[in-house]
Amino acid sequence: MKLLVISDTHGDIVEAKAVYQQHKDVTTIIHLGDYERDGWRLENDLCVPVVSVKGNLDGSHSNEDYKIHNTEFGKLFLTHGHMEAVKYDTNNLIYKASSLGCKAALFGHTHIPVYEDFGGFYLFNPGSLSLPRNGRRGSYGIIHTEPEQFSATILYWDKSEPLREAGAEVKSGFLRRMFNDSDGQ
Repeated sequence: MKLLVISDTHGDIVEAKAVYQQHKDVTTIIHLGDYERDGWRLENDLCVPVVSVKGNLDGSHSNEDYKIHNTEFGKLFLTHGHMEAVKYDTNNLIYKASSLGCKAALFGHTHIPVYEDFGGFYLFNPGSLSLPRNGRRGSYGIIHTEPEQFSATILYWDKSEPLREAGAEVKSGFLRRMFNDSDGQ
């Protein structure tokens, strides 16, 4: 299964549509919030299945605003991440996803790409296409799943350059993230 994973489009799906044109062989698009309706618009405009979750700017304040997506690899936990406080650390996210029998947790909210392997449990944030942080270019992810196999790639988008592959960046520290969160969300 091949998944296109995007997050934090904030009403701007132009780049998401352009990225899809480069990856028309995806099985499903995963949209990790802010705004959930952007996922619905993508599904309608592109005629491809989209799984979308609510984010903090959708008015989501429930610990139940997550979805579980079944793959041949196993269950993937999908959330925006604000209710799990992912801007501070990912412990709550990992615990919640693991307790639900998931083998990976996909989240957004930070606008910063992350891909980590915790001994067979995977943590993945595609970053943001439309509102990247810390001087980065917009980013998104491609996930491939097979029985007993999970692989992910973070890709960067530049309107003036062709798409190129790049590795995930190291998460910044607590204080750095706090100072760089200028939108206060």
